[in-house]
Amino acid sequence: MLLLPRVSAAPACPEAADQAGASLAWLPCGPTGLGTSAARALLPPPADHGRPDPDPGPAPAAGPRAGDPIPGLYCPPAVPADPAKVAEVDRRLEAWARDLALFPPEWAGDFAGFQVGRAVVLQHPAAADLERLVVAGKLLVAENVVDDCYCEDYGGSPIGLGGRLVIAQSALDPLHTADAYQQQWNEGLGADAPLRSYADAIQAYREVATPSQVTRFVHDMARLHLGYLAEGAWAQTHTTPPVWQYLVMRQFNNFRPCLSIVDAVDGYELPEPLYSRPEVQRVTALACNATTLVNDLYSFTKEMAVDEHHLNLPVVLAAEDRRGLKEAYLKAVDIHNEIMHAFEDEAAVLAAANPALARYTTGLAAWVAGNHEWHHTNTYRYSLPNYW
Repeated sequence: MLLLPRVSAAPACPEAADQAGASLAWLPCGPTGLGTSAARALLPPPADHGRPDPDPGPAPAAGPRAGDPIPGLYCPPAVPADPAKVAEVDRRLEAWARDLALFPPEWAGDFAGFQVGRAVVLQHPAAADLERLVVAGKLLVAENVVDDCYCEDYGGSPIGLGGRLVIAQSALDPLHTADAYQQQWNEGLGADAPLRSYADAIQAYREVATPSQVTRFVHDMARLHLGYLAEGAWAQTHTTPPVWQYLVMRQFNNFRPCLSIVDAVDGYELPEPLYSRPEVQRVTALACNATTLVNDLYSFTKEMAVDEHHLNLPVVLAAEDRRGLKEAYLKAVDIHNEIMHAFEDEAAVLAAANPALARYTTGLAAWVAGNHEWHHTNTYRYSLPNYW
Protein backbone atom coordinates (compact mmCIF):
# COMPACT_ATOMS: atom_id res chain seq x y z
CA MET A 1 0.00 0.00 0.00
CA LEU A 2 1.03 3.58 -0.39
CA LEU A 3 0.34 7.01 0.98
CA LEU A 4 0.36 9.71 -1.67
CA PRO A 5 2.88 12.44 -0.86
CA ARG A 6 1.32 15.78 0.00
CA VAL A 7 2.87 19.16 -0.56
CA SER A 8 2.18 20.18 3.02
CA ALA A 9 0.94 17.55 5.44
CA ALA A 10 -0.65 18.58 8.71
CA PRO A 11 1.86 18.20 11.57
CA ALA A 12 -0.11 15.48 13.36
CA CYS A 13 3.09 13.63 14.28
CA PRO A 14 5.65 16.32 15.17
CA GLU A 15 7.82 13.92 17.13
CA ALA A 16 8.28 11.64 14.13
CA ALA A 17 8.89 14.64 11.88
CA ASP A 18 11.63 15.92 14.16
CA GLN A 19 13.32 12.54 14.18
CA ALA A 20 13.11 12.13 10.42
CA GLY A 21 14.68 15.52 9.76
CA ALA A 22 13.64 18.17 7.31
CA SER A 23 16.62 17.89 4.97
CA LEU A 24 16.11 14.38 3.63
CA ALA A 25 16.66 14.39 -0.11
CA TRP A 26 14.88 11.11 -0.71
CA LEU A 27 11.84 9.87 1.17
CA PRO A 28 10.79 6.48 -0.12
CA CYS A 29 7.23 5.30 -0.12
CA GLY A 30 6.28 2.17 1.81
CA PRO A 31 3.28 0.22 3.07
CA THR A 32 0.08 2.22 3.37
CA GLY A 33 -2.00 3.20 6.15
CA LEU A 34 -4.84 5.46 6.92
CA GLY A 35 -5.35 8.55 4.82
CA THR A 36 -4.75 7.36 1.28
CA SER A 37 -6.59 8.61 -1.74
CA ALA A 38 -6.46 6.74 -5.03
CA ALA A 39 -4.07 7.95 -7.69
CA ARG A 40 -5.18 8.30 -11.30
CA ALA A 41 -2.79 8.36 -14.21
CA LEU A 42 -3.91 11.10 -16.59
CA LEU A 43 -3.18 10.38 -20.23
CA PRO A 44 -3.10 13.26 -22.77
CA PRO A 45 -5.38 13.06 -25.81
CA PRO A 46 -3.77 11.72 -29.00
CA ALA A 47 -2.21 14.33 -31.22
CA ASP A 48 -4.06 15.28 -34.42
CA HIS A 49 -1.62 15.12 -37.35
CA GLY A 50 -4.25 15.73 -40.04
CA ARG A 51 -4.15 12.13 -41.18
CA PRO A 52 -6.95 9.58 -40.92
CA ASP A 53 -6.59 7.13 -38.07
CA PRO A 54 -5.48 3.63 -39.09
CA ASP A 55 -7.96 0.80 -38.86
CA PRO A 56 -7.93 -0.06 -35.16
CA GLY A 57 -8.99 -3.64 -35.80
CA PRO A 58 -11.44 -5.47 -33.56
CA ALA A 59 -12.37 -3.72 -30.35
CA PRO A 60 -10.54 -5.15 -27.31
CA ALA A 61 -12.52 -6.90 -24.63
CA ALA A 62 -13.73 -4.53 -21.94
CA GLY A 63 -11.53 -4.48 -18.87
CA PRO A 64 -12.76 -4.47 -15.28
CA ARG A 65 -14.86 -1.50 -14.24
CA ALA A 66 -14.30 0.54 -11.10
CA GLY A 67 -15.17 -1.64 -8.12
CA ASP A 68 -14.77 -4.92 -9.99
CA PRO A 69 -12.42 -7.59 -8.62
CA ILE A 70 -9.14 -8.36 -10.36
CA PRO A 71 -9.86 -10.75 -13.27
CA GLY A 72 -8.60 -14.23 -12.48
CA LEU A 73 -7.89 -13.52 -8.80
CA TYR A 74 -9.28 -16.37 -6.72
CA CYS A 75 -11.14 -15.50 -3.55
CA PRO A 76 -14.49 -16.86 -2.30
CA PRO A 77 -17.27 -14.29 -1.78
CA ALA A 78 -17.56 -12.42 1.50
CA VAL A 79 -20.56 -12.30 3.79
CA PRO A 80 -22.30 -8.98 2.96
CA ALA A 81 -21.76 -6.20 5.49
CA ASP A 82 -24.76 -5.03 7.52
CA PRO A 83 -25.06 -1.27 6.74
CA ALA A 84 -26.42 -0.52 10.21
CA LYS A 85 -23.42 -2.16 11.88
CA VAL A 86 -21.05 -0.36 9.53
CA ALA A 87 -22.57 3.02 10.34
CA GLU A 88 -22.47 2.45 14.10
CA VAL A 89 -18.90 1.17 14.10
CA ASP A 90 -17.82 4.16 12.01
CA ARG A 91 -19.63 6.55 14.37
CA ARG A 92 -17.90 5.11 17.43
CA LEU A 93 -14.49 5.02 15.77
CA GLU A 94 -14.73 8.60 14.57
CA ALA A 95 -15.65 9.73 18.10
CA TRP A 96 -12.75 7.72 19.54
CA ALA A 97 -10.24 9.13 17.06
CA ARG A 98 -11.50 12.66 17.73
CA ASP A 99 -11.31 12.22 21.51
CA LEU A 100 -7.71 11.02 21.27
CA ALA A 101 -6.80 13.74 18.75
CA LEU A 102 -5.30 11.12 16.45
CA PHE A 103 -5.34 13.29 13.35
CA PRO A 104 -6.13 16.87 12.30
CA PRO A 105 -9.38 17.92 10.61
CA GLU A 106 -7.66 17.86 7.23
CA TRP A 107 -7.52 14.07 7.40
CA ALA A 108 -11.27 13.63 7.97
CA GLY A 109 -12.08 12.94 4.32
CA ASP A 110 -9.39 10.31 4.06
CA PHE A 111 -10.57 8.72 7.30
CA ALA A 112 -14.06 8.40 5.85
CA GLY A 113 -12.65 7.11 2.55
CA PHE A 114 -10.76 4.37 4.35
CA GLN A 115 -14.13 2.86 5.37
CA VAL A 116 -12.86 1.32 8.60
CA GLY A 117 -16.30 0.27 9.78
CA ARG A 118 -17.08 -1.53 6.54
CA ALA A 119 -13.67 -3.22 6.62
CA VAL A 120 -14.07 -4.76 10.08
CA VAL A 121 -17.72 -5.75 9.55
CA LEU A 122 -16.76 -7.55 6.33
CA GLN A 123 -13.71 -9.16 7.93
CA HIS A 124 -15.50 -10.40 11.07
CA PRO A 125 -19.00 -11.57 10.01
CA ALA A 126 -19.27 -13.82 13.09
CA ALA A 127 -18.32 -11.12 15.61
CA ALA A 128 -19.82 -11.80 19.01
CA ASP A 129 -21.02 -8.22 19.49
CA LEU A 130 -20.68 -4.68 18.22
CA GLU A 131 -18.12 -3.69 20.84
CA ARG A 132 -15.69 -6.31 19.57
CA LEU A 133 -16.03 -4.92 16.06
CA VAL A 134 -15.22 -1.47 17.43
CA VAL A 135 -12.14 -2.90 19.18
CA ALA A 136 -11.01 -4.49 15.90
CA GLY A 137 -11.50 -1.10 14.25
CA LYS A 138 -9.45 0.68 16.92
CA LEU A 139 -6.56 -1.72 16.40
CA LEU A 140 -6.78 -1.28 12.63
CA VAL A 141 -6.82 2.52 12.89
CA ALA A 142 -3.92 2.52 15.38
CA GLU A 143 -1.79 0.29 13.16
CA ASN A 144 -2.34 2.64 10.24
CA VAL A 145 -1.70 5.81 12.25
CA VAL A 146 1.67 4.43 13.37
CA ASP A 147 2.47 3.30 9.81
CA ASP A 148 1.57 6.70 8.34
CA CYS A 149 3.36 8.82 10.92
CA TYR A 150 6.44 6.71 11.56
CA CYS A 151 7.05 5.00 8.23
CA GLU A 152 5.36 7.33 5.76
CA ASP A 153 5.06 10.90 4.60
CA TYR A 154 3.24 12.30 7.64
CA GLY A 155 6.64 12.76 9.27
CA GLY A 156 8.10 9.29 8.75
CA SER A 157 11.02 7.83 6.83
CA PRO A 158 13.27 4.76 7.11
CA ILE A 159 15.90 6.92 8.84
CA GLY A 160 15.57 6.43 12.58
CA LEU A 161 12.63 4.08 12.09
CA GLY A 162 13.93 1.45 14.51
CA GLY A 163 13.99 3.93 17.38
CA ARG A 164 10.44 5.04 16.70
CA LEU A 165 9.12 1.50 16.36
CA VAL A 166 10.68 0.18 19.56
CA ILE A 167 8.93 2.97 21.47
CA ALA A 168 5.70 2.13 19.63
CA GLN A 169 6.09 -1.52 20.62
CA SER A 170 6.35 -0.40 24.25
CA ALA A 171 2.88 1.11 23.97
CA LEU A 172 1.69 -2.48 23.44
CA ASP A 173 4.23 -4.27 25.64
CA PRO A 174 4.61 -1.86 28.58
CA LEU A 175 7.85 -0.69 30.13
CA HIS A 176 8.56 -1.84 33.72
CA THR A 177 11.33 0.22 35.27
CA ALA A 178 12.27 2.69 38.03
CA ASP A 179 9.46 5.01 39.03
CA ALA A 180 10.93 8.25 37.67
CA TYR A 181 11.51 6.77 34.22
CA GLN A 182 8.20 4.95 34.30
CA GLN A 183 6.53 8.34 34.67
CA GLN A 184 8.52 9.79 31.78
CA TRP A 185 7.46 6.84 29.61
CA ASN A 186 3.81 7.40 30.55
CA GLU A 187 4.10 11.06 29.63
CA GLY A 188 5.81 10.16 26.36
CA LEU A 189 2.94 7.89 25.37
CA GLY A 190 0.41 10.61 26.04
CA ALA A 191 2.30 13.26 24.09
CA ASP A 192 2.39 11.44 20.75
CA ALA A 193 -0.69 10.63 18.64
CA PRO A 194 0.55 7.30 17.23
CA LEU A 195 1.57 6.11 20.70
CA ARG A 196 -1.77 7.22 22.15
CA SER A 197 -3.57 5.21 19.46
CA TYR A 198 -1.59 2.04 20.21
CA ALA A 199 -1.93 2.36 23.98
CA ASP A 200 -5.66 3.03 23.93
CA ALA A 201 -6.44 0.37 21.32
CA ILE A 202 -4.52 -2.37 23.13
CA GLN A 203 -6.26 -1.46 26.38
CA ALA A 204 -9.62 -1.87 24.63
CA TYR A 205 -8.46 -5.25 23.33
CA ARG A 206 -7.41 -6.37 26.81
CA GLU A 207 -10.98 -5.83 27.95
CA VAL A 208 -12.43 -8.33 25.45
CA ALA A 209 -9.56 -10.82 24.98
CA THR A 210 -7.79 -13.34 27.22
CA PRO A 211 -4.22 -12.70 28.39
CA SER A 212 -2.87 -15.29 25.95
CA GLN A 213 -4.76 -13.68 23.05
CA VAL A 214 -3.27 -10.32 23.99
CA THR A 215 0.22 -11.82 24.15
CA ARG A 216 -0.32 -13.41 20.74
CA PHE A 217 -1.33 -10.06 19.27
CA VAL A 218 1.60 -8.19 20.85
CA HIS A 219 4.00 -10.77 19.42
CA ASP A 220 2.50 -10.40 15.96
CA MET A 221 2.83 -6.63 16.17
CA ALA A 222 6.55 -7.09 16.85
CA ARG A 223 6.68 -9.22 13.70
CA LEU A 224 4.96 -6.42 11.79
CA HIS A 225 7.47 -3.87 13.03
CA LEU A 226 10.33 -6.14 11.98
CA GLY A 227 8.83 -6.22 8.49
CA TYR A 228 8.62 -2.42 8.44
CA LEU A 229 12.31 -2.28 9.30
CA ALA A 230 13.27 -4.69 6.51
CA GLU A 231 11.37 -2.68 3.92
CA GLY A 232 12.84 0.53 5.29
CA ALA A 233 16.37 -0.88 5.05
CA TRP A 234 15.86 -1.77 1.38
CA ALA A 235 14.42 1.69 0.75
CA GLN A 236 17.50 3.35 2.26
CA THR A 237 19.83 1.36 0.03
CA HIS A 238 17.56 1.48 -3.05
CA THR A 239 17.57 -2.32 -3.10
CA THR A 240 15.16 -4.42 -5.12
CA PRO A 241 15.37 -7.82 -3.38
CA PRO A 242 14.95 -11.22 -5.03
CA VAL A 243 11.34 -12.38 -5.08
CA TRP A 244 11.86 -14.97 -2.34
CA GLN A 245 13.34 -12.33 -0.01
CA TYR A 246 10.49 -9.96 -0.77
CA LEU A 247 8.00 -12.69 0.14
CA VAL A 248 9.85 -13.23 3.43
CA MET A 249 9.51 -9.51 4.21
CA ARG A 250 5.81 -9.60 3.33
CA GLN A 251 5.23 -12.53 5.68
CA PHE A 252 6.25 -10.18 8.48
CA ASN A 253 5.01 -6.87 7.07
CA ASN A 254 1.47 -8.09 6.53
CA PHE A 255 -2.02 -8.31 7.99
CA ARG A 256 -1.22 -10.98 10.54
CA PRO A 257 -2.08 -8.83 13.59
CA CYS A 258 -5.56 -8.36 12.11
CA LEU A 259 -6.04 -12.09 11.67
CA SER A 260 -4.55 -12.80 15.12
CA ILE A 261 -7.73 -11.51 16.70
CA VAL A 262 -10.38 -13.48 14.78
CA ASP A 263 -11.19 -15.79 17.68
CA ALA A 264 -11.31 -12.97 20.24
CA VAL A 265 -13.64 -10.90 18.03
CA ASP A 266 -15.85 -13.95 17.52
CA GLY A 267 -16.09 -14.39 21.29
CA TYR A 268 -13.95 -17.46 22.04
CA GLU A 269 -10.31 -18.50 22.36
CA LEU A 270 -8.47 -21.05 20.26
CA PRO A 271 -6.39 -22.76 23.01
CA GLU A 272 -2.71 -21.91 22.89
CA PRO A 273 -1.59 -25.56 22.49
CA LEU A 274 -3.71 -25.77 19.33
CA TYR A 275 -2.73 -22.35 18.03
CA SER A 276 0.98 -23.13 18.43
CA ARG A 277 0.91 -26.34 16.41
CA PRO A 278 3.11 -26.03 13.28
CA GLU A 279 0.30 -26.94 10.91
CA VAL A 280 -1.95 -24.27 12.45
CA GLN A 281 0.85 -21.72 12.23
CA ARG A 282 1.34 -22.64 8.56
CA VAL A 283 -2.35 -22.25 7.71
CA THR A 284 -2.40 -18.92 9.55
CA ALA A 285 0.64 -17.72 7.62
CA LEU A 286 -0.85 -18.82 4.30
CA ALA A 287 -4.03 -16.86 4.98
CA CYS A 288 -2.05 -13.77 6.00
CA ASN A 289 0.24 -14.01 2.98
CA ALA A 290 -2.62 -14.46 0.52
CA THR A 291 -4.51 -11.43 1.77
CA THR A 292 -1.34 -9.32 1.86
CA LEU A 293 -0.66 -10.08 -1.79
CA VAL A 294 -4.23 -8.97 -2.49
CA ASN A 295 -3.16 -5.64 -1.08
CA ASP A 296 -0.07 -5.56 -3.31
CA LEU A 297 -2.25 -6.10 -6.37
CA TYR A 298 -5.00 -3.60 -5.54
CA SER A 299 -2.49 -0.94 -4.38
CA PHE A 300 -0.34 -1.36 -7.49
CA THR A 301 -1.84 1.44 -9.61
CA LYS A 302 -1.53 4.19 -7.01
CA GLU A 303 1.90 3.02 -5.89
CA MET A 304 3.26 3.11 -9.41
CA ALA A 305 1.70 6.53 -10.06
CA VAL A 306 3.92 7.93 -7.30
CA ASP A 307 7.07 5.80 -7.56
CA GLU A 308 7.67 3.28 -10.34
CA HIS A 309 10.31 1.57 -8.19
CA HIS A 310 8.05 1.11 -5.18
CA LEU A 311 8.39 -2.41 -3.81
CA ASN A 312 5.45 -4.68 -4.49
CA LEU A 313 5.24 -8.20 -5.85
CA PRO A 314 4.81 -7.24 -9.54
CA VAL A 315 7.80 -4.89 -9.38
CA VAL A 316 10.16 -7.46 -7.87
CA LEU A 317 8.90 -10.12 -10.30
CA ALA A 318 9.51 -7.80 -13.24
CA ALA A 319 13.05 -7.07 -12.04
CA GLU A 320 13.95 -10.70 -11.38
CA ASP A 321 12.33 -12.25 -14.45
CA ARG A 322 13.22 -9.35 -16.77
CA ARG A 323 9.62 -9.08 -17.89
CA GLY A 324 7.17 -6.23 -18.35
CA LEU A 325 4.99 -5.05 -15.50
CA LYS A 326 1.82 -6.39 -17.10
CA GLU A 327 3.25 -9.90 -17.37
CA ALA A 328 4.66 -9.63 -13.85
CA TYR A 329 1.32 -8.45 -12.48
CA LEU A 330 -0.51 -11.40 -14.00
CA LYS A 331 2.13 -13.77 -12.62
CA ALA A 332 1.59 -12.21 -9.18
CA VAL A 333 -2.10 -13.07 -9.48
CA ASP A 334 -1.11 -16.70 -10.10
CA ILE A 335 1.20 -16.69 -7.07
CA HIS A 336 -1.61 -15.35 -4.91
CA ASN A 337 -3.96 -18.03 -6.20
CA GLU A 338 -1.47 -20.81 -5.44
CA ILE A 339 -1.12 -19.59 -1.85
CA MET A 340 -4.87 -19.16 -1.48
CA HIS A 341 -5.59 -22.70 -2.72
CA ALA A 342 -2.93 -24.08 -0.36
CA PHE A 343 -4.61 -22.27 2.53
CA GLU A 344 -8.03 -23.67 1.67
CA ASP A 345 -6.77 -27.22 1.15
CA GLU A 346 -4.76 -27.36 4.36
CA ALA A 347 -7.43 -25.56 6.39
CA ALA A 348 -9.96 -28.16 5.29
CA VAL A 349 -7.76 -30.93 6.66
CA LEU A 350 -7.46 -29.18 10.03
CA ALA A 351 -11.18 -28.40 10.14
CA ALA A 352 -12.10 -32.03 9.54
CA ALA A 353 -9.90 -33.13 12.42
CA ASN A 354 -10.98 -30.73 15.15
CA PRO A 355 -14.13 -28.60 15.74
CA ALA A 356 -12.14 -25.79 17.38
CA LEU A 357 -9.84 -25.62 14.39
CA ALA A 358 -12.86 -25.68 12.08
CA ARG A 359 -14.18 -22.56 13.80
CA TYR A 360 -10.78 -20.87 13.72
CA THR A 361 -10.04 -21.60 10.07
CA THR A 362 -13.55 -20.46 9.15
CA GLY A 363 -12.76 -17.15 10.85
CA LEU A 364 -9.50 -16.85 8.92
CA ALA A 365 -11.27 -17.57 5.63
CA ALA A 366 -13.96 -15.00 6.42
CA TRP A 367 -11.33 -12.36 7.16
CA VAL A 368 -9.53 -13.06 3.87
CA ALA A 369 -12.79 -12.92 1.88
CA GLY A 370 -14.00 -9.78 3.64
CA ASN A 371 -10.69 -8.03 3.14
CA HIS A 372 -10.77 -8.81 -0.58
CA GLU A 373 -14.30 -7.46 -0.82
CA TRP A 374 -13.21 -4.25 0.94
CA HIS A 375 -10.23 -3.81 -1.38
CA HIS A 376 -11.99 -4.26 -4.68
CA THR A 377 -15.03 -2.17 -3.78
CA ASN A 378 -13.13 0.72 -2.16
CA THR A 379 -12.76 2.89 -5.25
CA TYR A 380 -11.74 5.86 -3.09
CA ARG A 381 -8.45 4.11 -2.46
CA TYR A 382 -7.93 1.62 -5.26
CA SER A 383 -8.11 1.32 -9.03
CA LEU A 384 -6.79 -1.39 -11.35
CA PRO A 385 -4.18 -1.16 -14.07
CA ASN A 386 -5.30 -1.43 -17.71
CA TYR A 387 -3.96 -4.97 -18.16
CA TRP A 388 -7.00 -6.78 -19.55
